[in-house]
Amino acid sequence: MEQQQRKSKRHIWRYPIAGICSAIVLFTIAQAASTFFGTASSPLVALGSTIIDFTPPWLKDLAIGLFGTNDKLFLFITLSITAALLAATVGLATARSLALGLSLVIGLSVLLGASVLSRSATNFLDLIPTIVGTILGLGTLTLLAGMATRAGVPTVHPQSENTTSRRKFLLGSAGSVALGLLAVGTTQALRTFRNTAESARSALGLPPAKVKVQAPPQGAELDVPGASRFVTPNQDFYRIDTALSVPQIDPQDWSLKIHGMVEKEFTLTFNELLDMDLVEHYLTLTCVSNPVGGDLVGNAKWLGYPLRELLAQAKPLPGADMVLSTSFDGFSASTPLETLTDSREALLAIGMNGEPLPLEHGFPVRMVVPGLYGYVSATKWVVDLEVTRFQDKAAYWTTRGWSERGPIKMSSRIDTPRSFAKLPAGKVVFGGTAWAQTTGVSKVEIRIDSGPWQEVELATELSVDTWRQWRFEWTEATAGNHSATVRMTNAHGQLQTEETAAPVPNGSSGWHRLQFSVE
Repeated sequence: MEQQQRKSKRHIWRYPIAGICSAIVLFTIAQAASTFFGTASSPLVALGSTIIDFTPPWLKDLAIGLFGTNDKLFLFITLSITAALLAATVGLATARSLALGLSLVIGLSVLLGASVLSRSATNFLDLIPTIVGTILGLGTLTLLAGMATRAGVPTVHPQSENTTSRRKFLLGSAGSVALGLLAVGTTQALRTFRNTAESARSALGLPPAKVKVQAPPQGAELDVPGASRFVTPNQDFYRIDTALSVPQIDPQDWSLKIHGMVEKEFTLTFNELLDMDLVEHYLTLTCVSNPVGGDLVGNAKWLGYPLRELLAQAKPLPGADMVLSTSFDGFSASTPLETLTDSREALLAIGMNGEPLPLEHGFPVRMVVPGLYGYVSATKWVVDLEVTRFQDKAAYWTTRGWSERGPIKMSSRIDTPRSFAKLPAGKVVFGGTAWAQTTGVSKVEIRIDSGPWQEVELATELSVDTWRQWRFEWTEATAGNHSATVRMTNAHGQLQTEETAAPVPNGSSGWHRLQFSVE
């Protein structure tokens, strides 16, 4: 008996491997099967989205602060590591009882299924990928656990039997991993073949704007190496949203419902939107999670239809003060009605920097609104506009501790030099950006160490809705450690506040300050 127990302990490592291999099969097969259903039918994606839904604001802000636009990658890595640990634990439980291990897998699969059904764009048919993956995962666990068990049973010829059983177990484990890799490859091939959204985007020719925006004037971009471009290229534009898997929407299947407290409810199709009198507008977008001096901000030329014209057709009823916009993936934003019906160029956008919206930036249609942080206005993949009241409805982030209205705070930052840079003595060139949406920037000042405030060179302004670049030369840079601080004044004469505030609940504030050394 003691010899059998010692032999079983020597082979206990096989059970965690069996658990991990079964998890690989479950998730990769489910992911492959999900390509025939909605993007949210993938159990790992659905679970990650559910975790985001319940993430407190401080933790979300911390994740964005630490990982920036790689926050989703970090979540997927964390989920994968957690899944591997849970799978190993299930494998160890299987060493005690196969029924216990299988029951744990089924219990975890029920949790995954509940996460899938919690997504707004899913139904019971979207459980099929999870069910298929679970069945094959259970089969894999049963097979490998049986091999691991037989390896621990004493035989007449222990050495040869041990070698044979070990070889069978390793081959079985390798086979399950190979099946997972095959499923991953199949998933990629199916996505490429079935990606009608990308194909439609590539084939889409944007109609010309009825009202073209003036080109950036000469002097709108200052030649400062290391500073941000006046127009942010699409591939460099920040992306912060709640979608772990980018929605794949065929424009021919897209529609926008306008309803609620209106005289006339109606539905708009993509072809109808293309036939409207579209306008162009340069607009700087800012994420509410952007820290002082952060890079979650970008400027682009947008093509779309004015939301004030769309809402005028619907005729909002007296008492309405909010438009609740909802994304295809269930995200919602609470936008003050007045900001969508006044003279600002709030757009239902289809184009970005001269091309159709990139998939990750909301293709086929999104909202952009001057003067408001994205979490209350810039809904991507928008499919629903409900005219309502703040007292009656709450948006996605409002229910998680963020302010229900998000006007952008004026801000300025130093783009170059970077913090803790080592620079040569003589002349140091500073460059940066400043923005005060719907008001405009009138002055930017910089202070070296504790010296006097000095006014910088400002780039030519295109509009009050875009940022302005600035430039400053410090011609008497002396050796040693130094600091630089920047602040701005808007067109109304209001000075940017020095008071420091974290992004939660309505955006960061404070003067951007960095340290550097001159050698």
